[in-house]
Amino acid sequence: MPDKEQLLKEIKESILKNKSLPLRETATNLVFGKGNPQASIVLIGEAPGHNEDLQGLPFVGIAGKTLDKMIEKIGLTLNDIYITNILKYRPPENRNPLPQEIMAHTPYLKEQIAVISPKVICSLGNYATKFLLADGDVEKMDKQEGITKLHGKPINLNFQGKEIKLIPLFHPAAIIYNRKLQEEWEKDILIVKEEIKK
Repeated sequence: MPDKEQLLKEIKESILKNKSLPLRETATNLVFGKGNPQASIVLIGEAPGHNEDLQGLPFVGIAGKTLDKMIEKIGLTLNDIYITNILKYRPPENRNPLPQEIMAHTPYLKEQIAVISPKVICSLGNYATKFLLADGDVEKMDKQEGITKLHGKPINLNFQGKEIKLIPLFHPAAIIYNRKLQEEWEKDILIVKEEIKK
């Protein structure tokens, strides 16, 4: 059986071959994911930003550096986690993704999650949280509760017949603008750490 790294490489190659994937034409690079394919924790953001688009890696800008520091604070590193986004290409000017763009990118995210098979998924921010709670159904996203109410609360997700815990976290960018959220984030990530020990 192929190893997880090889399977992720194959998913990445299939995205690169998909010439009709929305946002491909306006982006500089594919932003697939980074971290340990064997990780128990997968962190999911909304979409690549400017720096991510240039480097082809998720969470490498100021928000990414903030995320790295906060993960290190509780004794975790990139070796303990895997990070990706719902969208694999950056929307122009960081605009909100369109429903058809989300629907076109979602199958690749689901394949990534299936390969890694984590114990815990952490949605970073409001958008990713609503997306995961709605199981990628754009029409149901508005009906979901937001990050302010749900952060740090483990939620059972049924993913392709397997139960995974979803633990919403504030987006690192939100913490840059509102330092009061950092304390909440640190408490929430400790809940994540406890969950993977179970």
